Amino acid sequence: MSSEPSHRSVWRIALPMVLSNITVPLLGLVDTVVVGHLPSPDYLGAVAVGAIIFSVLFLGMNFLRMGTTGLTAQAYGKDDLDELRRVLLRALITAVVLAAVLVMLQKPLIQLALALIKPDATVGIIAADYFSIRIWAAPASLMNIVLIGWFIGRQNGRIPLALMLTINVTNIILDILFVVHYDLRANGVAWASLIAEYTGCVLGGWLAFSKIRGKDTRRLMEGVLVLREFGDLMRVNFDLLVRTLALQLTFVIITAAGARQGALILAANAVLLNFQWIVSYALDGFANAAEALVGRAVGARRPREVARAVNVSRQWSLWVAAGITLVFLLTGHGLIRLMTDIDEVRETALVYLPWLIALPLVSVWSFLYDGVFVGAMRSKDMRNVMVFSTFVVFIPAWWWLRVLGNHGLWLAFVLFMAARGLLMHWQWQQDQSNR
Repeated sequence: MSSEPSHRSVWRIALPMVLSNITVPLLGLVDTVVVGHLPSPDYLGAVAVGAIIFSVLFLGMNFLRMGTTGLTAQAYGKDDLDELRRVLLRALITAVVLAAVLVMLQKPLIQLALALIKPDATVGIIAADYFSIRIWAAPASLMNIVLIGWFIGRQNGRIPLALMLTINVTNIILDILFVVHYDLRANGVAWASLIAEYTGCVLGGWLAFSKIRGKDTRRLMEGVLVLREFGDLMRVNFDLLVRTLALQLTFVIITAAGARQGALILAANAVLLNFQWIVSYALDGFANAAEALVGRAVGARRPREVARAVNVSRQWSLWVAAGITLVFLLTGHGLIRLMTDIDEVRETALVYLPWLIALPLVSVWSFLYDGVFVGAMRSKDMRNVMVFSTFVVFIPAWWWLRVLGNHGLWLAFVLFMAARGLLMHWQWQQDQSNR
């Protein structure tokens, strides 16, 4: 507990998280490959629409993970075992309540989503069927988000790796079984996701409760249902919710703007977004390390360790971002060909590939400082930066650059990512200089 953050401590958390996170875009690749080889691009477009909807709903609830990680890391830094238990149980209760709301509102949610995205009629019908199946994974999906955040906060990257591998390997196997073997098409992808999420939730719940139940199970809920503490948790989560929804709005606009340019651009952007998922999940591993190490140092009231955690995480984030850019530059064409054998989609995606090659080095700063701010529990600052970057940078840039078509859309996204990183870097430097 007392040793300063080192390169080794960063990698001890980051490497398992990078490995686990990278299985998510790999799952996206498998989804794209199995559906991309169906006879019509409508299925690829429908899964893209369904995926962005659940990105907003499930990944939009990622504030549960960030809030849980920050609070857990600080409790871990204080060596407060009771608070570690209370943080987990409060977050799980919150996750179940939110999941119940999503399930109850499933019909208006899909209607609103399709009205905003405006896909072709056939794509919309397929996407609605996909949604009606996968929405029932909500309880497991949100509890998995909490469980992963809690283990990261405890400086443990191995268990999140086990959970993500369980979920995504199960999902990949069922994807191939349901889509290729049983010809369930887009619905097969939805069923695979649902079953995989519950499989991971059972494993994660068992591992977590084996650590907190202790010898006296009657004390399990002691101190959990305290309204004031729930109020503090909800205030943090509300800031992070606003931040996450603003982020997801950018991806909704990318999908909607692509759909309005036709099924071909929609499908090409769906292929290209897999590159951004690779970037985000790889760099998030080092952000997770920053969350855990900064949070522990803040909880233990050791500012020197805070600075050290930020510096070491920054070094490795930059090196990894440079490596990803090089990989995209050398293999981007081949990755696109792997994702789909529809010639028109391939040719269209290649036109816009340079934007994705540039993104890792632009966006690395936003990923790094997201982790730093989560560990320091600076949720209001995260909210304000994201709202500014979305509504003052991305949306106006997209509006003015729309004359450039899809190039304008991707340029607006690059400006958005740059604004996030620059603003958080400036805020952090200002804060440190004032101490």
